[in-house]
Parts: sequence; structure tokens; C-alpha cells
Amino acid sequence: MAEFTLDDLIAALKEAAGADEGIALDDILDVPFTDLGYDSLALFNTLNTIERERGITLPDETVVEATTPRMLLDAVNLGLATAG
Repeated sequence: MAEFTLDDLIAALKEAAGADEGIALDDILDVPFTDLGYDSLALFNTLNTIERERGITLPDETVVEATTPRMLLDAVNLGLATAG
């Protein structure tokens, strides 16, 4: 399966939790999700969207452990690699 990219993550964040118009979602790889305006509920919704669209299951701890987009991308891509 294709790599999960930052563009994919941004689309999933917008679909699941919306986007704060005051925050640019371009150079965000190492910015904490809390600084981007996303709380744990928004991240759970985003994770559910990713799992449904990609056909994978990630541990619930992913929301707590992946505090930045880069960390979440790594977790999703690891899940894709082990599922495929």
C-alpha cells in the first residue's frame, strides 16, 4: 500500500476534526498537535478516519504517543507496513 503522506494526514485531520482557519497546515511536521488546535478527541476521530480509509488498526496509545504529525505519520506508515 502507498505511503501515508503529510498531505494525506492534513486531509484526514480536516475531514475528522476540521481546521482552525488561523493555523497554516503546511510546515507542521514537528509542531505538537495541541499547538495546532487538535485535542485528543480530534486525534481519535482522525485516527478512526485513517484506519477506516487505509484498512488498518492502530493501538489507542497512538493518540497519546504521537504528539506531532511526524510521529503520527511514522505510526501510520509502520501500521501499513506490518498490515501489508
